[in-house]
Amino acid sequence: MTGPAAAGDTGVDPLDAAQERRVRAVLALGGVPQSDLPDGVQQVRLRLLERAASGREAPRDVSAWAAVVASNLAMDWHRAKRRQERLGERLASLRQLEHPSGEDSSVLSLAVTRGLDELPAAQRQVVVLRFYADLPVRDIAGELGIPEGTVKSRLHSAVRALRARLHEDEVV
Repeated sequence: MTGPAAAGDTGVDPLDAAQERRVRAVLALGGVPQSDLPDGVQQVRLRLLERAASGREAPRDVSAWAAVVASNLAMDWHRAKRRQERLGERLASLRQLEHPSGEDSSVLSLAVTRGLDELPAAQRQVVVLRFYADLPVRDIAGELGIPEGTVKSRLHSAVRALRARLHEDEVV
């Protein structure tokens, strides 16, 4: 079969070589780094396959459609990068805050810090945003691009793990 195959065909690439090159070019011109280009091309393929699987007919000009999708993906990549940078800046500024003085608070602070370090990154992230940055669950979900229920679940698991750690260390 020449040209792009019908997206519903199995084992056949929905993008031909020329369309793939165009998608790569649009992504690169959009500022997506070389290391992320293969993922971007795969996303375009996936969206073309999803379109076919949903019963919608194939775009009249697959090449033009793929270029528009690639352009949108490049914008999404930049938004995600900015969101991660802002989050990193917030976390860095929170780590610079001074700890309260006094032996009891130092022991507790040290135990909490150790407990936070032992948490999985996703749980540590929501704990810091909730309790150190004082963000509401809704804002955390928006900042991280995850559902509110996921934020609540991660917070619950993290707090339970921290509580167990503090009891284990006989701090509380």
